Amino acid sequence: MHVLVTGGAGYIGSHTVLLLLEEGHTVSVLDNFSNSSPESLLRVQKLTDRAVEVYEADLLDRDELHGIVMRSRPDAVIHFAGLKAVGESVSEPLLYYRNNVVGTLNLLDAMSAAGCKKLVFSSSATVYGDSVELPLLETTVRSATNPYGRTKLHIEEMLEELGASNPQWSIANLRYFNPVGAHESGQIGEDPQGVPNNLMPFVAQVAIGKREKVNIFGDDYATADGTGVRDYIHVMDLAAGHLAALNYLSTHKGVNAWNLGTGHGTSVLEVIQAFARVSKRDVPYKVVERRPGDVAESYAHPEKAMLDLGWKAERGLEQMVEDMWRWQEQNPDGYRQNV
Repeated sequence: MHVLVTGGAGYIGSHTVLLLLEEGHTVSVLDNFSNSSPESLLRVQKLTDRAVEVYEADLLDRDELHGIVMRSRPDAVIHFAGLKAVGESVSEPLLYYRNNVVGTLNLLDAMSAAGCKKLVFSSSATVYGDSVELPLLETTVRSATNPYGRTKLHIEEMLEELGASNPQWSIANLRYFNPVGAHESGQIGEDPQGVPNNLMPFVAQVAIGKREKVNIFGDDYATADGTGVRDYIHVMDLAAGHLAALNYLSTHKGVNAWNLGTGHGTSVLEVIQAFARVSKRDVPYKVVERRPGDVAESYAHPEKAMLDLGWKAERGLEQMVEDMWRWQEQNPDGYRQNV
């Protein structure tokens, strides 16, 4: 199958491209490299000994996008491209609506023109808002507490309405929880620009000595150790979920949604302790005030993905941390050291 991957040079995108190539698929990547590096794709090609067709382009450039999709004629699209920082989305909401929603609309128009009607969409557990219903099911009422989450929810609804209007479409909305870890080679991994927005890469940077300490936002939650609990999923398990969804779309029409998570919560303190154990380094931390909008716990009910897709997360916390630490040690400055 020929798969076009938007945002394929990014963290989750590059790991998914690697698996696609290993499975024998032909892959084209479309990326504007605003928050990613071409180096990730060079490494993917080296690891797999397979070539990737790369288009440097932006989804907001409607004419160029149409030309690329018409020329490449993919059988399916996996759509990662988009902005993803919650805090930035609050300060610049229009930027997020323009990039994420309008960019997706342009992509759907280009796919329609090229006769491609299979799409795997990178959604998020943020579509569940601040729901306290646990575990989170695909049927949990959706809402959003910030512009980033709202863009994901708008796109899901747009895709549902598209599927209802045209039964030829096959669409997967993958709601994933907290991606962490790296490829076991240590050659590709998460390379945040500036201060990491997510816990695990921040902890990794403290362990390597790039940052002084981890701030724990509240230790008085109603959890086992008082710190927030989240469902962390290894990026390679997440990538495998995209391939499983792609296989499903080959034989099923319509629009479906699946949670991609482990179904188990891990606390902030447990993540810090695991990093200290694996890295054999001190990971200093300081408890500070809670952040507005943070919930005590959030974790998936992943059974639907197992039943429909035959997929489940295989890697536990220890492997997540081991793989992320290997990537951090080998690439203390991310991909930039090679650019």
